[in-house]
Amino acid sequence: MNKVYGLILASGIGERIDSHIPKQFLKVAGKTLVEHTIDTFERHNHIDEIIIVVHPMFRHLMEEIIIKNSYKKIRKLLNGGATRRESSYIGVSALEDDHGIVLIHDAVRPFISHMVIEDCIKALEKYDAVDVAIPSADTIITVNDSMVIEHIPQRKYMMRGQTPQAFRVRLIKEAHRKALNDQIDVTDDCGLVLTYKLAPIYVVKGEEKNIKITYQEDIFLADKLFQLKSITMSEDISLSDLKDKVIVVFGASRGIGKSITDIAETYGAKVYGFSRKNSVDVSSFTKVSDSLEEVYGKEHIIHYIVNTAGIMRMGKLELRETDHIMEEIYTNYIGAINIVRAGIKYLRESRGSLALFTSSSYTRGRALYSVYSSVKAAIVNLSQAMAEELLIDHVKINVINPERTATPMRLENFGKEPEDTLLKPEKVAIVSLQTLLSDLTGQVIDVRK
Repeated sequence: MNKVYGLILASGIGERIDSHIPKQFLKVAGKTLVEHTIDTFERHNHIDEIIIVVHPMFRHLMEEIIIKNSYKKIRKLLNGGATRRESSYIGVSALEDDHGIVLIHDAVRPFISHMVIEDCIKALEKYDAVDVAIPSADTIITVNDSMVIEHIPQRKYMMRGQTPQAFRVRLIKEAHRKALNDQIDVTDDCGLVLTYKLAPIYVVKGEEKNIKITYQEDIFLADKLFQLKSITMSEDISLSDLKDKVIVVFGASRGIGKSITDIAETYGAKVYGFSRKNSVDVSSFTKVSDSLEEVYGKEHIIHYIVNTAGIMRMGKLELRETDHIMEEIYTNYIGAINIVRAGIKYLRESRGSLALFTSSSYTRGRALYSVYSSVKAAIVNLSQAMAEELLIDHVKINVINPERTATPMRLENFGKEPEDTLLKPEKVAIVSLQTLLSDLTGQVIDVRK
């Protein structure tokens, strides 16, 4: 199979954003924009190598990022040129396999998805050049130098270009070679291929969320998008790697927690389950701390910690009992904080992982479940913040976000529902265990039917 390169252009200096560093090095959701971008290419199964082009003045920042994240696929870090086209030429020229394919992507498009990357690679089976674009929702006009409209094209033919742009390596090398001595007004790589009529350019459907961070307002939008961002777990992770791992599960007596316990044990993990049934209330830091200390005393290591403990109560906020509200907050939120606080020292030693749980209501508060919804949003923010704090310690923390699941807690609150509309707890358990085994951190992991 042909080698697949990811070429990330990170050599811009961000003139349109008022910042002392280029925008690709600005932090959003705990990481720099370029880190978010690299993460997607690093995790994609079909990307073999990554080449990064960076402005020479900021090379040291990129080197620090590469070292901190221990990226495995980055093979070259190149100094960029004065223009995007020149930086792209530098990156393309460094590709060693002319028979391979390359996806050229802007570092400041951090929301690029695995699906778009996959679609680009697949399209190159038939075409030699591929662009990514979305339909324009706005009317496009062309104007002259006097800002007078000259033409209004039909909107159905208008699309907004994105990246990556993908090519056969030999083709894009040829396009750049032809442009070396030409003074043509073309800024992107597809424009070169089109100018020299080297090949038809197929358009892959992009995504609205795949925005380019250009202006200060985009930073605020990106921050919100990251809060709501979620991913699906790869099915390639084998649960056989759980053998002999020590796992502590809070909320283990029923529902998803019990399924996690049962499945992990079938794969040879040493699982210790705690819940109110064995007198461990997660709202008590002492109880949580003592439980973890007990396990560590027996096993001398803890690899993974999972918290599924939670309660849900419905009702208009003004009509609810204060005691019930506080119980919900203490169990669902303070409990999670207690588990994170008490568990850090053990996971730091093992370089382990922790999984918390949210619900689909974290993206928007749900009437009659105001406390539960707001707490679940807080869990996501807690996890994203702690993922950044613990990055240097190599401790990973993620949030599992299952759809409606057939658990006792759901039955108690919603009554009997059609079985085919609900997730089975076993499926959520499998994804949760795969997440523990993964290299992900600071992510919201969706589990869907």
